[in-house]
Amino acid sequence: MEPLTLETMPDGALLLMDSAPIVYFLEAHPKLAKIFKPVFERHAAGELHFAVTTVSIAEVLTGPLQSGNEALAARFRAVLESWQVIDLTTDIAVSAARLRASSRLKLVDAVQAASALMINAAALVTYDRDFSRVQSLRVLP
Repeated sequence: MEPLTLETMPDGALLLMDSAPIVYFLEAHPKLAKIFKPVFERHAAGELHFAVTTVSIAEVLTGPLQSGNEALAARFRAVLESWQVIDLTTDIAVSAARLRASSRLKLVDAVQAASALMINAAALVTYDRDFSRVQSLRVLP
């Protein structure tokens, strides 16, 4: 597979968003938000479509809920639910188990990878280098 970059990503591509890039961008992380800003800008321009797993929704909402910020959790939830939401189905769970067995991914990462593959996402947007163990998965950045 040729290297994948945001610049070569075709308009209309579906990207599965991993939890960390969402948190970095929504919380304006001082160093890491800028890495993912171009992806979010292309999405805002209607050039890319985002999908998110229910696992990522749980992870993203944990921070605001831990700090008791229900309003922020509600805003984050509204953003996430405006994307294509991928539920954890039995087929995704079985695929995740296979990925865990072959790639030694953590369960949550295996679910993310299996979900991206199941929906035929153009790429998984992540900051996690563990996904490089899944040969059939394209990863940004």
